[in-house]
Amino acid sequence: MIEKAHQRLPYHFRRPALLEEALTHRSHAQEKSSPADKQNERLEFLGDAVLGLIVSEYLADTFPALAEGDLSQIRARLVGRVTLADAARRLSLGRMLRLGRGEERTKGRDKASLLANALEAVVGAIYMDGGMAAARTFTLQVLEPQLKELHQDDLAAFRQDYKSQLQEWCQQHLHVLPEYHVIEEAGPDHQKTFEVTVAIEQQCRGSGKGRSKKIAEQQAAKQALDQLSPATGVV
Repeated sequence: MIEKAHQRLPYHFRRPALLEEALTHRSHAQEKSSPADKQNERLEFLGDAVLGLIVSEYLADTFPALAEGDLSQIRARLVGRVTLADAARRLSLGRMLRLGRGEERTKGRDKASLLANALEAVVGAIYMDGGMAAARTFTLQVLEPQLKELHQDDLAAFRQDYKSQLQEWCQQHLHVLPEYHVIEEAGPDHQKTFEVTVAIEQQCRGSGKGRSKKIAEQQAAKQALDQLSPATGVV
């Protein structure tokens, strides 16, 4: 498993034991009697701090004109559970985890909280193995899709983050992910508008329009949350 993880991750460990520790969930370690089986909470703790520093540095350097409150809000999303879990899925991190039988039965390999924690642990392990430069390179690479969204024109939509709120609610209550579909593109390439719908369990729950798919998706997610809130308490 560790060899496969080495092949998939964009970093090669000089001390593979750190990677093994980062990929070992508490449920697996508790089932083993050997004290050599470490679990990843120590590295998760470290990785959380390293991630926060790397993302803070990136935002302060990239957006020097933004106020502290805006920077804090954007950082919270970038290091939040939904974003980190998405990044972990892109790395197929769930397949690499060492889990106990209970977590295997409850589909722990796709749990957002477990995946986010594992990614933090991997960042912590890379920091211990290769230092801050290696951790920074890895972090910015795995968060690249989210970082590309950080254009000044789209920061308001990024900060609102209705998509992440809806995704988190769906995973928590229904164990499914919302599905977005572009149903119309109109206008010339330099001035396109998009119409998007969002479906939950194959039922359309919202729609939105915008000059980018991201903005349209945010509007659709907001409409879905507004529809769900009377019954669920979603805000």
